[in-house]
Amino acid sequence: MALQSEATCDSRAAAQGPSRVYDHPCKACAVRVAGICAPLEPRELERLSAIASRARLAAEKVVFCEGDPADTVFAVTEGTVRLSKMLLDGRRQITGFLSPGGFLGIAYSDTYSYSAEAVTSLALCRFPRRQLEGLIVELPGLERRLLSMAFDEIKAAQDQMVLLGCKSAEEKLATFLWRWCLKAGRRERSDCIVDLPMNRTDIADFLGLTTETVSRTFSRFAKDGILALPTTHGVILRRPERLEEMASGEF
Repeated sequence: MALQSEATCDSRAAAQGPSRVYDHPCKACAVRVAGICAPLEPRELERLSAIASRARLAAEKVVFCEGDPADTVFAVTEGTVRLSKMLLDGRRQITGFLSPGGFLGIAYSDTYSYSAEAVTSLALCRFPRRQLEGLIVELPGLERRLLSMAFDEIKAAQDQMVLLGCKSAEEKLATFLWRWCLKAGRRERSDCIVDLPMNRTDIADFLGLTTETVSRTFSRFAKDGILALPTTHGVILRRPERLEEMASGEF
């Protein structure tokens, strides 16, 4: 069950306000290999960095709101972004979370079709949409990279439809945790330590559950020895292989 978001679009100032233009090409960026810059040669990277600016946002600030003019696109370099849509009755459906290397704001119309908010403090690269579209035409590597990221988004949307429509509460949370374990780069059959920057309500709104159901399922997994909860946002997956089985529907 989606819940109404406490964040509002009145707090959007940080993403829209002043920023520092890059004074050096992006070659020192820690997430370059995971972002849109990955395939670019040095001279191409300089051209991209020439239209880029930086912005920092505090947690729970708004990057942009659904319906805002889609005149800027963003690359996440630090922190976690929450993507969501609001229903007419005020309920919220979270459609995804973006980590460093993520790209957001590409739109096929003149307005954004979803909202983006900071879960944690954020660092973003900002690109004027029209200027970026011009570079896409001129830099085939950039075009291919964005196309690949678009395909990844389509696959993620398909996976999310299966998760929301076909899985039980336990399978949904198991899938969510297993995906974050993979993001952490852990695939071996041992403890996987995962930092979940979002709160239980965010997880519930992503999984189509109530906050109470998410909390009970976490507690059930802890009782069964599948995971441990040392801190509010820290999770130790004691039996990641069990989560993988549950995520795939094997009980």
